[in-house]
Amino acid sequence: MRTKALLVAAVLALAGIANSLAQVYSVNAVGYVNLTLKPGFQLIANPLDNKNANGNTFSNLFTTVPDGTTIYKYENSTFNGYAFDFGAWSDPNKTLVPGEGAFLLLPPGGNVTVTFVGEVKQGSLSTTVPKGFSIVASQVPQAGKMQTDLKYVPTEGDTVYSFDVTNQKYVGRAFEFGAWSEEPTLAVGEAVFLNSVDAKAWARTFDVNNP
Repeated sequence: MRTKALLVAAVLALAGIANSLAQVYSVNAVGYVNLTLKPGFQLIANPLDNKNANGNTFSNLFTTVPDGTTIYKYENSTFNGYAFDFGAWSDPNKTLVPGEGAFLLLPPGGNVTVTFVGEVKQGSLSTTVPKGFSIVASQVPQAGKMQTDLKYVPTEGDTVYSFDVTNQKYVGRAFEFGAWSEEPTLAVGEAVFLNSVDAKAWARTFDVNNP
């Protein structure tokens, strides 16, 4: 999944953040992220928090997708599908907030760019990880290794399933004997299907000026 992140500031001040983030200034970092969708399934995430009314709803986030697009959220151990047909979502008020993920199915045709607009989440961040399967993502628009860079703390036996968009298949990586078979790497705007052996939180303290 190719992504392009460009984050600009509300007030130009202070220093930029890390190489895996586009350049960010100031405490209140706002901007946009362009996410390129390809025909077929992909695991996606919302990398920015849109503070406007209904900002993180499907009807606001996904305005450029073609008819036939479907988003599948994993809710209460079940995949629920929400379709975009005749120019509208079946549930326009359904949300995708930072830290959540979903499968998006783009119908045959060309690539589509979705632009997320909002704030970079900062401070003490926590994403609930239930026991068993869930779709999760980093709350911060940063690419990197899931544990080393994005600060997910695995439990022995956790398995992370990324989704290979090109080949339309899962790629699993397990945390066993205190190490990853291969540490998962996430792009900006990418989610993973996680099988956690216990309930916990993906916690992180983040400051754009001191990442």
